[in-house]
Amino acid sequence: MPARQDSNLIDFSPPSSGYSTPVSRPSRSYTPPRPHSRPQSPSQQLSPGNGGGYGFGSAVLGLWRRLSSLETPGSIPPSANADAASPPHSHAHAKLQHTASEPAIFGSTGDGVRRPFIPPSQPPGGLRRTPSPRGLPSLEPLSLSGYHADTDSDERLLTRGLAEQIRTFLPERLKIADSWHLVYSLYQDGSSLATLYKLCEEYRGRRVGFVLVVRDGKDATFGAYLTEAPHPAPSYFGTGECFLWRASLHPPLPPPPSADTTNINYRTATIASPAADSLPPPPATQPPGHHLAPGAMDPGTGKLAPPQSVPAHSIRFQNFAYTGANDYCIFCETKFLSVGGGGGGRYGLWLNDSLSLGHSAPCDTFLNQSLSDEGEKFDVFGVELWVIGAS
Repeated sequence: MPARQDSNLIDFSPPSSGYSTPVSRPSRSYTPPRPHSRPQSPSQQLSPGNGGGYGFGSAVLGLWRRLSSLETPGSIPPSANADAASPPHSHAHAKLQHTASEPAIFGSTGDGVRRPFIPPSQPPGGLRRTPSPRGLPSLEPLSLSGYHADTDSDERLLTRGLAEQIRTFLPERLKIADSWHLVYSLYQDGSSLATLYKLCEEYRGRRVGFVLVVRDGKDATFGAYLTEAPHPAPSYFGTGECFLWRASLHPPLPPPPSADTTNINYRTATIASPAADSLPPPPATQPPGHHLAPGAMDPGTGKLAPPQSVPAHSIRFQNFAYTGANDYCIFCETKFLSVGGGGGGRYGLWLNDSLSLGHSAPCDTFLNQSLSDEGEKFDVFGVELWVIGAS
């Protein structure tokens, strides 16, 4: 039986001088790589024709260029110049090629691409940045206008000191307004809610604010800040910038026994000194009684020293801001005006149509206390409405 010939075997015997047929031919021939005289660049090794993707080849190309530039900072590798003439493979390739060709202009330490960038201690030109001034500029003092010349001081509910306290809680756009104008006054315009609505008509729809001031039978002063002009409406209106407030005046405390009351500027109850009559008369250039306590006998004229000015009372101001529990900010009808609500039909501040009776109770809108010292129900002895930001 003839021997079986394996077709997968290769004959490694040297060829003879004559023509001979090999036993079998391999299915695929293997060609070893040619030796190169110099190493290939990543762009040559990962060209699109060799099976490498465009994005992957561009990324490796950029990394190779960055590593090559680290050897000589500030210079461009020759391969980068050689490849500059050829079109970039992608947008990222072009961006890296352009960045690598830029000189180091950000500082001597590096430009952020070739080497880490460290900002210089002083910018070019020797100019340093100066810090901004601390704090905000101070506001201008308030000016209150609208009182008649014949309006008595006891009939003026709003003082400049109280207005400055209310100003602290106003929106920022209205804090800078330094002029408040009186729209309505019970003493000047009569006790009528309809008159108050009529005088507010010209301010409806404008970006202004209103301060409502009320005085009760115990001379307590309180009120509200309103974001819109009061007017009869079928539902609540106003925004969360509304708030209720209350101010209490406290007289100053007397000085302690160890305090120096020689130049005190308010009246105190003191015991007359037995040696007061033996004091030398004051010089002619100074008015009599300038060095005496108020109410003491002036030995030069034999009269009592005139009382000096009494210091202003300290103001205890309370602000009740919007809580967001509901939208019951302002509700007005022809028969009443109210601010705040909720909690079983209780109003934060309520005034009747004749502006003679009021009601104030804790409400959900502002979580306030009763504003009046008389209780939840009080008598109204004064009402004012001021507009802010109308000029």
